[in-house]
Amino acid sequence: MSTESVSIQSYLSFKLGQEIFAANVLTVNEVLEVGKITKVPHAPAFMRGVTNLRGTVLPVIDTRVKFGMTPVAETQDSCIIVLTIAQNAEAGKHIVIGALVDSVVEVFEASQEQIKPLPAMGVRYNANFIKGTFKVGEDFIMFLDIDKVFSSEELVVLNSSEEVASA
Repeated sequence: MSTESVSIQSYLSFKLGQEIFAANVLTVNEVLEVGKITKVPHAPAFMRGVTNLRGTVLPVIDTRVKFGMTPVAETQDSCIIVLTIAQNAEAGKHIVIGALVDSVVEVFEASQEQIKPLPAMGVRYNANFIKGTFKVGEDFIMFLDIDKVFSSEELVVLNSSEEVASA
């Protein structure tokens, strides 16, 4: 009998076009229908605006734009994944954002051994926020390191947009 433990974690998968991404469910607070999103002046292109989440201001990012994909109109399958991101992990500071995605696929489990590293793609493509891939049938799921998706400057902008909208 083996005494080795296998680390299995749960992930929420979602689609952007034909691509499938996954985030650890420990970073996912909830999934919302897309409601009214109010634009914030001078916000970065990836920021769609802010929305009301039970009386609090939630910055909403267009995940397609953030990942360098072509923006598309929302559909009935579009939704907002509410995520908690470490802004300063050492200080225990976090920010809650909404990520607009084309659709949510499922929650599934995978072990660390099943997640394979991405091949080197050169210096022009920043894949630091992709932890690895997982093959399911003919598809590859890209696992996000959600704490690395945004730069510290972008997190400051997201935080300040929340403050501007609630003022």
